[in-house]
Amino acid sequence: MKAAPLHERIRREIEAQILSGAWPPGARVPGEIELMAQYGCARMTVNKALSSLAHAGLVERRRRAGTFVARPRSQSMVLEIADLAREVTARGQAYGWRLLSRHEVLSTLPEMPGPVLELEGVHLADGTPLAFEHRLISTAQVPEVLAADLAATAPGTWLLSHVPWTEAENRISASAASPALARALNIAVGDPCLTVTRRTWRSGAPVTLVHQHFIAQRHELVARFGASGG
Repeated sequence: MKAAPLHERIRREIEAQILSGAWPPGARVPGEIELMAQYGCARMTVNKALSSLAHAGLVERRRRAGTFVARPRSQSMVLEIADLAREVTARGQAYGWRLLSRHEVLSTLPEMPGPVLELEGVHLADGTPLAFEHRLISTAQVPEVLAADLAATAPGTWLLSHVPWTEAENRISASAASPALARALNIAVGDPCLTVTRRTWRSGAPVTLVHQHFIAQRHELVARFGASGG
């Protein structure tokens, strides 16, 4: 697999420091000369990485002063992306994950174009099917996922632990189980399901697209909101 351009690697590494909280709002980001020496590259490469971070609103570039981690401009309400494994465990049930398929494919979907890792699997609670999942993960944005053991750890859990995101979208709908979905969840065709479609981005680039189909009577969606910098 072709390695990401150096400016993209620099952007990701700075972004990870910011989103993890290691570099808090107002902290100074290493200057262009420091980054040029650290990565052994030209000023143009560093400038491209910093410009991308500034465009995403993660840093502020001040003439003659340097680059700093952006401070929140306002307070907005954000929805936390829940870890299904943690949710099931918190209910006092044993969580399980069964990986059904894993393929590297080239996606033509407009919302998730390019090379992706396509995964299908079933989430379990006390050994009983809870939800069927179909997920695409951009291998251009998350190349390290190709080495991850996603049979041992559910992809959502792995992503939350390894990949910072800057934007997310949830869509919730009701649906009836198709024959394929009914077989995967061991339910009757036409049984009611709760479908959650989630997309996440990192600095404007898509990270993952997932469809989770829950057996309606075995799951409730609880959303917890909190104030965060917008």
